[in-house]
Amino acid sequence: MRYFSIISSIFVAVLMVSNTIATKLFSLGPFIFTGAIFVFPISYIFGDILVEVYGYSHSRKIIWTGFFALISMSIIYWLVGLLPPAPGWENQEAYVAILGVVPRIVIASIIGFWVGEFSNAFVLAKLKVLTSGKHLWTRTIGSTIVGQGVDTILFTFIGFFGIIPNRVLVAAILSGYIFKVVYEAVATPLTYKIVGFLKKREGIDHFDYKTSFNPFKF
Repeated sequence: MRYFSIISSIFVAVLMVSNTIATKLFSLGPFIFTGAIFVFPISYIFGDILVEVYGYSHSRKIIWTGFFALISMSIIYWLVGLLPPAPGWENQEAYVAILGVVPRIVIASIIGFWVGEFSNAFVLAKLKVLTSGKHLWTRTIGSTIVGQGVDTILFTFIGFFGIIPNRVLVAAILSGYIFKVVYEAVATPLTYKIVGFLKKREGIDHFDYKTSFNPFKF
């Protein structure tokens, strides 16, 4: 599995970047998004690739790697924020505002990611067996509909309920969810190419016939 570490590294890197910029909300016409909207869906694309090529059990390890990476990143940001600013350095408030740990956002992000990614991996693995490995697009889009739905609802609700008006909260959920599903659909040709390349080069096309889908089993 010579490309497994590369795919896994991209997955975790995208995840950490997207969670760093997810605290910002911005509007685009009538829609409201988090700052991670253009980056985070990529993690689901690579999550799909991991399950499709290497199987659920390998994907499970990388999801947990991402989970602990998020926790570690948050702790480091928090500890650095506690350090006294040097004389003449006037960006302490800006650092805390952007990278400072907001417990509610961190919890929302971690819970949304964990539940969403495992939902995505489970649905894709099951659909692959059900379709006998045919019609990849049904798996990538179908798993995204479930995984991104769960992730978007949990993150937005836990992170922003009571902070922003309910109408804005609902708009953010719907806007983010629709965009992510469309994003996945548009990226389907690229997903096909990467999956085809990896299956050919790796000589792997895993089916989870007898896999335990317990997310806590390693």
